[in-house]
Amino acid sequence: MHQPGEFYDVETNEEPQYHLDSVGSKDFKLLRRFGYVDLMPPHHNFQVPKDLSTFRTDLTSTPAYFTWLIPGLGVHLPAVLLHDGLVFGKNEEPTYIGPPISRLEADRIFRDAMKALGTGPIRRWLIWAAVALATSWQDLTPGIWWKSLGIATVVTMLILGGLATVDLFDYYDVYPWMGERSFIRELIGGGIGALVIPFFISIPWGRLYLAALIATIAFAFLIHVTLVIAFLLAIYEGFERVARIIETRMTRFQKSPLPTE
Repeated sequence: MHQPGEFYDVETNEEPQYHLDSVGSKDFKLLRRFGYVDLMPPHHNFQVPKDLSTFRTDLTSTPAYFTWLIPGLGVHLPAVLLHDGLVFGKNEEPTYIGPPISRLEADRIFRDAMKALGTGPIRRWLIWAAVALATSWQDLTPGIWWKSLGIATVVTMLILGGLATVDLFDYYDVYPWMGERSFIRELIGGGIGALVIPFFISIPWGRLYLAALIATIAFAFLIHVTLVIAFLLAIYEGFERVARIIETRMTRFQKSPLPTE
């Protein structure tokens, strides 16, 4: 009998074996089915995938500028494979064996599975918040409301963050809790504002309030770091493109090596 939060190999009932085979440039297929027992009562049993021959996974796609915080691979990989199996399109057959669940419930199971695997609480909740908000963008109805709300939230956070940056470097006094003070005191005041304001911005998200709250707080504190990393990556990509063009043109002038006897 498997315990709540336990992953297991369906064939052997022992420790799971995640055998993956590359299919194309990005996708993988599982060669063995694994099972998982939900942490929450009534501790449903889920097996992934339902059909080994058709199931595909991209092992989660994390943007390069976020991999310093949320790596694409790691201890949470079995939970990623589980979530990929629990999620399927509206007009598709389930890709797992187990009781029917909603997409929001699949996201919750994903979060609990990461906990069972030992993923740290901050990283676990950040990943869950990102996945839950992606659900609102893709699958919840009416979709136009969630998409509009998502865009409005991002724009609001960008504006507030930009004004806080202007205030911090004393170009213009915007927020009374920062004001005309020393840099350290303004930094602390800005940090408190970045922690408190998301509680109000997230109210319109309703049942996704917690996910929105986590995402907006993380956004407020990490946006500058992320923008710097994204800028540096953009510079690198620019140099990489130039180097490839030069390399391609240089090969035209290279002579083929002499044949060896």
